[in-house]
Amino acid sequence: MSPLVLVLCLTLPVLLFFFFQYNRAFKNPLLPPGPRGLPIIGNLHQLDNSNLYLQLWQLSKKYGPLFSLQLGLRAAIVVSSPKVAKEALKNHDVVFSGRPKLLGQQKLSYNGIDISFSPYGNYWREIRKLCVVHILSSRRVSSFSSIRHFEVKYMIKKISGHASSSKVTNLNEVLISLTSGIICRTAFGRRYEDEGTERSRFQGLLNECEAMMGVLFVSDYVPFLGWVDKLRGLNTRLEKCFKELDKFSQEVIDEHMDPSRKTTEEEDIIDVLLQIKKERSFSSDLTVENIKAVFMDLLIAATDTTAAATLWIMTELVKHPRVMKEVQEEIRSLAGKKDMVEEDEIQKFPYFKAVIKETMRLHPPVPLLLPRETNEKCIIEGYEIAAKTLVYVNAWAIHRDPETWKDPEEFLPERFLDGTIDFRGQDFELIPFGSGRRSCPGILMAIASLDLILANLLYFFDWELPEGMTKEDIDTEVLPGLAQYKKNPLCVLARSVKCK
Repeated sequence: MSPLVLVLCLTLPVLLFFFFQYNRAFKNPLLPPGPRGLPIIGNLHQLDNSNLYLQLWQLSKKYGPLFSLQLGLRAAIVVSSPKVAKEALKNHDVVFSGRPKLLGQQKLSYNGIDISFSPYGNYWREIRKLCVVHILSSRRVSSFSSIRHFEVKYMIKKISGHASSSKVTNLNEVLISLTSGIICRTAFGRRYEDEGTERSRFQGLLNECEAMMGVLFVSDYVPFLGWVDKLRGLNTRLEKCFKELDKFSQEVIDEHMDPSRKTTEEEDIIDVLLQIKKERSFSSDLTVENIKAVFMDLLIAATDTTAAATLWIMTELVKHPRVMKEVQEEIRSLAGKKDMVEEDEIQKFPYFKAVIKETMRLHPPVPLLLPRETNEKCIIEGYEIAAKTLVYVNAWAIHRDPETWKDPEEFLPERFLDGTIDFRGQDFELIPFGSGRRSCPGILMAIASLDLILANLLYFFDWELPEGMTKEDIDTEVLPGLAQYKKNPLCVLARSVKCK
């Protein structure tokens, strides 16, 4: 028997089995509608991971606010309206609290022992409780206010230098430098200077981790085609990324455990976790790997999303000078003359808050919320959703639901001045941080940084486009990855303002 015939004899029964399984799934009348795919690979060939949320938004216009996909051998559903999101994330919260085991995310989270990618269960409940109580509580977030103030003042000084010499400010660079400075000092007690190999190493690691978490591995959906990932070099790239991340995390922990380390008054997050490990106050032994996994969550989630959100707000304000002028007048009139707008003052700025909400609506930091997985069978909108079904909640589509929002594509902060809708997970029309048990636990820390950064950017400077550039030249292309980060830098001219 020839080798080719032998291979066909061995593989054909497997392929036929999966073909019939695939057909059976599509003949199930209780499944939500969805696009027809191919045998074995399903709809995988129709999707582009770099702008998946946009593709799913377009599909929702054809198939409705709840539709199904076949991703290889895995069934998936997509949620695209506030009504369906509420039914799934509130009425069936526990059922929809699972996490799928996807290769890139599992590898970089030390096999799902972090908060974001851990499977739903006792361990996840305990690690989330530990982080919410000891790291992400309002008291702990307040304790890091001096770090945020120092870093924002440093940013103001840098931009003031640009303004005095009429130098164009690259806000992409400034904001990622600022947010990484805040999170580095908060997480492990040190900051990287603007230049140098250490900063380059840190930023490169962040970018690569973000990219690898968003990469589509064929083996996640069709296990016997995993060789395709190897041919593409993805397995080698992921292993290299993990080793770099692990090495970096170990260096940080070793530095904190060094008895000769110079202590500071500010207790950082690694200090807190190591103390919990020492006291054995976690339900089970807190290992170094547990700490590394939580550390990874903080670095990636906190740095990119805060910088991205601030950048999108400034992008929209530069494109809408009327709104820019109104929000600046509000901040400057209510804050008065001072060296810096303080965190406790920002709650007095209703239009400022409305601008943030409207930009979060149009540019959610994570447009496609982290994928979930159903823990058991349930009925949604009259459709039967099987256990182990992948669930994608498309915040981008939900925030543009024409039945909820008037002129959904327009930037209109005034729509939020009545204050009835917030983005903390209770109003399903606006869920940039998710909702339910799997909502982002770091929302307090994220909003504290975002508010302070943005308020002071608008208080101290007027912003103009460089000569020869118009607002129509500002694009909204995004980089691939879990977070929606602006691809091309926003380069603007800052004019220092002396506030009365």
